[in-house]
Amino acid sequence: MTTKNQKADSTAQNKKLVDSFILHIDLEKSLSQNTIKSYRYDLSKFSDFFQNKKTLFDITSDDIEKYISFVKRSSKPSSLSRALSTLRQFFEYYFDMNKINLNPLENFESPKIQRKLPSVLSVNEIDKIFNQPDVTNTLGLRDRAIMEVMYACGLRVSETINLKTSNVPVNEEIVRVFGKGNKERIVPIGKSALSWLETYLLKSRINISKPYSEDFLFLNWRGRKLSRMAVWDIINKYCKLSKIGKEVHPHVFRHSFATHLLEGGADLRAIQEMLGHSDISTTQIYTHVDISYLKEVHQQFHPRK
Repeated sequence: MTTKNQKADSTAQNKKLVDSFILHIDLEKSLSQNTIKSYRYDLSKFSDFFQNKKTLFDITSDDIEKYISFVKRSSKPSSLSRALSTLRQFFEYYFDMNKINLNPLENFESPKIQRKLPSVLSVNEIDKIFNQPDVTNTLGLRDRAIMEVMYACGLRVSETINLKTSNVPVNEEIVRVFGKGNKERIVPIGKSALSWLETYLLKSRINISKPYSEDFLFLNWRGRKLSRMAVWDIINKYCKLSKIGKEVHPHVFRHSFATHLLEGGADLRAIQEMLGHSDISTTQIYTHVDISYLKEVHQQFHPRK
């Protein structure tokens, strides 16, 4: 029977093990803080599953099977895959340090997940959305500039809200983007987005900027850096006003950016570089989108469809 003191001891030890591993990946790998939080969440959930009756070093393959069954019942396949990846790295770390004799996940395979094709907007739909803001007022002009820049450069929401004015040297027609793990990349920006951005800087940002605004490019009406949710709300608002009949989240602009470049004949490696993907396989999802588009065209126009 496990006593309260034993539970407290195992809880304290498990926390130290998790903290040590999190510190290791934070220092050794270029990961975003959201990814670090996901690692900690997965490990805490795993530790809690055993109700602190044993330390993580006492986990066996049988325990892993029980946990997998639990996660399968309560989570999506993608959550299970991520949890197993986290645990595998956790135990590999301590195995390499000779703290454990065997990685209990050594013989477990992550479930194969069918990747969903990303949602994509047509050029006409993007035009309809972009034409909705009232650019005669300060915030409407800001909103148009935000959407133009996100689509022109294929930016993530986090990258957009963290842009600094110094990251956009307008004379050079590029944007310096800091992506996941604070990795820097250079992305070209087109004339349309650049024109709206220059207008925003001259006629809008100057009206909402405050001494505490620092150098952040896109600001809310209080002069603070925009939040992720604020960008979601902006895009959702104009999507509804455009009446295109689709739910659009900020990442759809990024998907559309990549797909439209590919449809136009851009090299996949160049798209990978602009998106900031470390692995080409992540970018290759857009080849499937392109094939789907080609199939639609074929079925619509071929005489023997």
